[in-house]
This record gives sequence, C-alpha cells and structure tokens, in this order.
Amino acid sequence: MQTSSKLALRQTLLDHIAQGNLIPGASLPSERSLALRFQMSRNAVREVMQGLQQEGWIEVRQGGRSRCVNRLQSYMEHGQSIETSLSHQLDVLEARAFLEGETAYFCALRASDQELDALAQEYRAMLQRRKGQSTLLKAKADLTFHMMIAESSHHLLLISYSQLFYERYFNAIHEVLSTTLKRYGRYPDGISQQHEKIHQAIQARRPDQARLEAKEHILYTRRLLEAT
Repeated sequence: MQTSSKLALRQTLLDHIAQGNLIPGASLPSERSLALRFQMSRNAVREVMQGLQQEGWIEVRQGGRSRCVNRLQSYMEHGQSIETSLSHQLDVLEARAFLEGETAYFCALRASDQELDALAQEYRAMLQRRKGQSTLLKAKADLTFHMMIAESSHHLLLISYSQLFYERYFNAIHEVLSTTLKRYGRYPDGISQQHEKIHQAIQARRPDQARLEAKEHILYTRRLLEAT
C-alpha cells in the first residue's frame, strides 16, 4: 500500500510541476497534508520528497516547506547582467520579444479563470502605479505584469526561462525604460495601448492575437530605443 501511495504521490507532484501548476520557487503542500491526502505516513512522504530532491526537482527545507527548483538555473550564469550598452539592450529586447509572445500565447490558451482574474487586478494596479513613481518602480510594475502572464502559461520551460531572464536582465530592461522616459518625458502612448491590447487578447482567450500583440509591444520598444 505504501509503495503504490508513494508512486502516486511522486507522479502527482511531477505532473503538477510539468503542467506549471507548481511553478519554480513555489512551496509544495506540507508533508502532513500530503500524508492525509494519499493515506500514507509522513516518513513515506519524506522519502518521496528526498527522491525528488535528488533528481533536482525540488529543494527540501528543514523546518519549512519544500519548494520547486528552477532546473534551468544550473545552465545559466548566476547574477544579474550589469551591461547597459545600446547593442546589449537591443539584443535583450529581441530575445524578450520572442519570449513574451510565447508566454502570452500559452497564457491565453491555458490560464485558469482565477488566474485571469488575478491578472486583471494586476493590470489595473499597474496602471495606477505608473502615476508619479520612479522609473525603477515603473519597471518593476511592468515586469510583474509580464511575469504573471508567464506564470499563468502553464508551460514549465517558459516559466523557468522567464524567471531567469528577468532576474539576469532586469538592469538592461530598466535602462531601456529609463532611456525612453528621458527622451519622451513619459511612457510613449504606444506602450500603454499595447499593454491594453495584450491584456484584452489574453482575457478573451485569443492566443494567436495575444502572441502577436506581445511581440509587437517589445519590438515597438526596441524601435524606440534604436531611434535614440
């Protein structure tokens, strides 16, 4: 009985990770709750957790909740990029255009109704936070919105890469926003309009349109930067 329960628990957790229901960095349910749900001892649950940790799927924390691990972490350099040259910023935006397009596509396709509601709340909050705040806070608000789209895509590879991409290249992305703000004195109207189009396409569950609008949003920013 314990063996079949352990296999069922292992497969359930792996399925949730693969489907993006448990995203990298997210806490797993407690050992106690898993033991009750799968009708097994906490020692048996712990064995399953330790096995998943050895395979690199999760990190088991003493005295705290275990959490999912970003398996791409070891394949990328640690730390944030500090390079802010124009050519580097343009390269970052080109890569980001593809990434944003794919995450928007899968978000429109796979996000739950609850996730769409949360995204709508964040979109409204982002509009409010733009008023009278520093460029740094505006950049963080912008990336929070886009990261929520990625995390609602239920696509493990896109979620994992998005987390690392934004962590590594936040400085370059912030510099892009700073440069455009200095030039125009405010966010260009096109950026706000594109955010709205992305949001509307996702809420309407139009994946192809969401991909198109998200890519165009980043490429538009890239063109603004290239013209400076």
